[in-house]
Amino acid sequence: MDATRLRVLRELADRGTVAATAQALSMTPSAVSQQLKILSREAGVTLLEPAGRRLRLTDAGQALVVRADDVVAALDRAAAEMSAYRGSPRGRVRVALFPSGAALLLPGLLDALAGSGVDVQARDEDLPAAAVPTLLADYDVVLTHRDERAPDTSSPRVTAEPLMREPIDLILPPGHPLAGQDAVRPDQLADERWISVRGGFPVDDVLMSVAAATGVQPHVVMRINDFRVIEELVAGGHGVALLARHAVTNRSVVQLPLAGVRAARIYELARRPAADDVPAVATVLQAFRDVAARIAD
Repeated sequence: MDATRLRVLRELADRGTVAATAQALSMTPSAVSQQLKILSREAGVTLLEPAGRRLRLTDAGQALVVRADDVVAALDRAAAEMSAYRGSPRGRVRVALFPSGAALLLPGLLDALAGSGVDVQARDEDLPAAAVPTLLADYDVVLTHRDERAPDTSSPRVTAEPLMREPIDLILPPGHPLAGQDAVRPDQLADERWISVRGGFPVDDVLMSVAAATGVQPHVVMRINDFRVIEELVAGGHGVALLARHAVTNRSVVQLPLAGVRAARIYELARRPAADDVPAVATVLQAFRDVAARIAD
């Protein structure tokens, strides 16, 4: 089976449609379809089947995609080994980070990699952890986050490594009646107006835990994913919120831990299973670990 056609199948699995695959590979949709038909003949089995106006992978197609990951990874390793003869680790590593994680870790990561020969191309992607498989179509490493009680994002095609734990705290306006306490119990928050993030993100998952503890559905007045905006709204007295501990920068808000609730998010480094064998990627992963360890200390 031709490796180029295996790459086409892999892209289709990641992107979901022939049109999106064609755009990613700078091909025409008809050329993509032709390559997939040839690959099916080479494999000797049906790899795709109609699903409405789209195509979906058969069981055989899904199995071959996993093997295609192995083939592409082997080719990437071969290229990396050739780079080693020119003084590896070198090369470009594409990294996606959620915004508050990027603010916390990216400056230190770039400092750690300065002069290493590794070119990090970073981009912020504010998506839930469930989007990791899709993001890995365009990135070598994805820094994501999840509620600490949620399962990790590992799968046959994704390796997810816990990087660090960050507590999620309550932030209150100055002068709030609870501001003088050392910690706040969930039952004390039943009547509050909440400013939260969109559903599917760790901060909102913790808010749902507060709801479970109190038996009261939180009154969410706004949903905004920008932590800076949330801080400003809380500081102005427009509600209370939960925020990741290291993301709080506004000195006028009151920051307190929650009592009796597991309130934290886990940072995860996600990549394809064989990505660690590429020297440049392995160097970036280790730099992430070193920076996170310094913060934890």
